[in-house]
Amino acid sequence: MSKIINVAQLDKIIKKTIRAINESKSELYEIAEISRRECKRLEDELAELKEQVKQLISEIEVLEVALKESKRRLMLMNKNFAQHTEEELKEAYEKADSLRVELAVKREMEKYLIKRRNELEVRIKDAIRTVQKADKLITQVGVALGYLTGDLQEVSLQLEGLQQKQLLGLKIIKAQEEERQRVARDIHDGPAQMMSNVVLKAEICERLIDADPDKARMELQNLKKIMRDSLQDVRKIIYNLRPMSLDDLGLVPTLQRYVLTFQEETGISVSFITKGSQPELKPVISLTVFRIVQEALNNVVKHAKANTVVMQLEFLDESLRLFVYDDGVGFDTVRLNERNEDVSSGFGLVSMRERIELLGGDMRISSEPGKGTRLNIIIPFTREEEVNDGEQN
Repeated sequence: MSKIINVAQLDKIIKKTIRAINESKSELYEIAEISRRECKRLEDELAELKEQVKQLISEIEVLEVALKESKRRLMLMNKNFAQHTEEELKEAYEKADSLRVELAVKREMEKYLIKRRNELEVRIKDAIRTVQKADKLITQVGVALGYLTGDLQEVSLQLEGLQQKQLLGLKIIKAQEEERQRVARDIHDGPAQMMSNVVLKAEICERLIDADPDKARMELQNLKKIMRDSLQDVRKIIYNLRPMSLDDLGLVPTLQRYVLTFQEETGISVSFITKGSQPELKPVISLTVFRIVQEALNNVVKHAKANTVVMQLEFLDESLRLFVYDDGVGFDTVRLNERNEDVSSGFGLVSMRERIELLGGDMRISSEPGKGTRLNIIIPFTREEEVNDGEQN
């Protein structure tokens, strides 16, 4: 008995299959990229550590010579005891003891650094092996994905839109990878470096706490400052990734809080107006609107030289409209598409427009030199992505 092929069900299965493979490929890319960054970080740390060991060995050699000379002088003074005052003998003994303690601390530090160097060399080898395995798996998954999509597209005429969805997925993956690279760079340049310094300074404090309490106390104060700075950097990175208040409070309160902070930090007046009742928004829409506002206000600070900004968020029946106006210097919009995006910004005007278009929305930019800048954005509430999300349940 022949079975009737359910094209819709087949389309659903194919979409789920390709989505799972793409997610696996994205995770493999992430593993490989993280491993590459870890290799680079470890190699840099190893090079720095080797320089520290080299410098420390030189200092130890100098201390050994100085201690030897101090002992020789002390021996001579003991032989000619009557020729030296009690103060001179006391000073000679204290100098010898000080050199002996400092030399012991340096030698312990040398042992720690050498141990750390050996550990780093092992970790580098492991990271290199992980990168090689991930690259091999990425190639295999890519080949499988190519064959799979090539064959399944011939199964039904109902799957003609599959290729466009794949291209859309690749653009999203590319944007995700660029964001991950930015986050990794922020972590590497900030908290990771500070944590490395914390470990080293903690070891130094441990060695000095009995020998030189004052110096140990000073190192602890520096350690506390490093931890404060690191915590501040981590909080900033977390907030840039995704403000928690978007989930806890919603879009409008999050924007109100961000606008207040922006005004306090920059002194630029921002008038934020809302119209209509906020419906339950998809997380991707809330995050996109927040990023647009964030980038728009960042541009006001960096480029516009504006004194005031007017921002209006209106909730319509089937879409939301965002209007942002500043009284700054403006720019020539013809040059917008010719300008290369700043990679460190992560969400420039061109990227904003692409992200809005992926959601089925529209962004219009109006600006002239000396006449400020206007952003007019519309984003619909209902998109095909919502249907796909429902199919997954």
